[in-house]
Amino acid sequence: MAAVDDVDALIERYKLATAEFIKGNPEPYKALFSHREDVTLANPFFPVVRGWEEVAEALERTASRLRDGEFLGSEIVAKHVTEELACVVQLAHERAKVGGSEVLNPIDLRNTMVLRPEDGTWKIVHLHGDPITTPQPAESVIKQ
Repeated sequence: MAAVDDVDALIERYKLATAEFIKGNPEPYKALFSHREDVTLANPFFPVVRGWEEVAEALERTASRLRDGEFLGSEIVAKHVTEELACVVQLAHERAKVGGSEVLNPIDLRNTMVLRPEDGTWKIVHLHGDPITTPQPAESVIKQ
């Protein structure tokens, strides 16, 4: 049960870090990630990046596009935990000023996190987030 409790604690820290991230502060968010070279990130703004330097840069660039945000909550869709690896699928609900907008816009994301323990602390080794939270037509995958 210790692994499940540790993963639950990371999920709570992730929520707090997300609240800072959407205000434009990437530092608490970055602290949750593995700093190893196999870490990966796929977010709505950039292609998939790999390695701590690329992930850190993408997180900083993403946070710079967000401000005055508020974390509204999240729903865990699935959580699978072993002693060596965990996967969490969730829907996150936020609002923030995005890019040059002066309007607080709702942001709903589906997220998949892969976690592993590193030196006694669970870290994010992969995060994928995208805005697909409702069914899409088949044609939505066709590149125009």
